[in-house]
Amino acid sequence: MQDLRANLQQQAMLMFGPWITVVMLALESSEVIGLRVAKLAQGGSDAQNEAHLLVNEKIVAVFDAGMRLVCGATTSHVIDGFREQVAANALRLSTERQPALGQE
Repeated sequence: MQDLRANLQQQAMLMFGPWITVVMLALESSEVIGLRVAKLAQGGSDAQNEAHLLVNEKIVAVFDAGMRLVCGATTSHVIDGFREQVAANALRLSTERQPALGQE
């Protein structure tokens, strides 16, 4: 009975595993999008630097994903790389000092 249960769990992970990873990426990236929009809305040199960083990260991500896939990585592995970058951005953006409203 335990073998059957383990087999069913393994089949479920094979079927839903990549989708769960994609859903988690979408949820995690929504936080970064909100933090970046807030930073860009403030304007100034910090917003300009963030915009340049955003574009640079996207270009690097495209080449990185392409190279990983060419070298035989799975899509789950590529998505995990994106999730790591999203987590790093969330940490960076959430720990930066944000000026309080009205104190700009």
